[in-house]
Amino acid sequence: MSDTIVTAAMIVIGDEILSGRTREANAHHLARVLTGVGIDLREIRVVGDDKPAIIEAANLLRARYTYVFTSGGIGPTHDDITADAIGAALGLPVEPDPVAMAVLTDHYARRGQEFTAARQRMARVPEGAFLIDNPVTTAPGFVIANVHVMAGVPAIFQAMLDNVLPSLRTGRKLLSDSIECPFGEGVIGAPLGAIQAEHPGAIIGSYPRYEDGRHWAEIVVRAADETVLETALADVRGMLDALARGE
Repeated sequence: MSDTIVTAAMIVIGDEILSGRTREANAHHLARVLTGVGIDLREIRVVGDDKPAIIEAANLLRARYTYVFTSGGIGPTHDDITADAIGAALGLPVEPDPVAMAVLTDHYARRGQEFTAARQRMARVPEGAFLIDNPVTTAPGFVIANVHVMAGVPAIFQAMLDNVLPSLRTGRKLLSDSIECPFGEGVIGAPLGAIQAEHPGAIIGSYPRYEDGRHWAEIVVRAADETVLETALADVRGMLDALARGE
């Protein structure tokens, strides 16, 4: 098992996300996929269609993490400003990519539609960027430095991510297991914190649940090493048994 830690962050871009008009789904998908291949998604930021905000987020996160993924803002309309913002963040000009222009020209010709100036905006990428293939609607995303710029439509985002994954460096995969806890977090908070302190190689989380009129908590333990995981789980179970006995 690799001990390398590979990290990532995500920038979700769009006024429609912040206003609640659109339900965000890409962060959940990205988190699940990256966890599965051994990349730790450490941070998710949601910003509006605001160029300075995108630049600020991109520059901060690309310096902090191995990879940055963005979703949204690469369409044909005036508020699709992600390419320009990422170009500005890296100090690069943004120009039409010849390959993207050819692909989109052919796409609209086959559909019998005009390749308008607005549609041509979707071929613009920062200088030196590599294209991310879009098998759904053709308009590509792109990779520049450690930033992966992808569409906001979930089906397109997922298809682009599938194409990006083989190029990513991956690291350790976290093992995980969960325990159903019948006690509230107020009861388990202190002893669970003590167990976490005793097992620095594990990540222990408590998540309150309410189902069928019953309050309970799910305790999730994660670790890269199986022995560390099992030892921490045993201590959690022992703590719950002691509470059940009234100790």
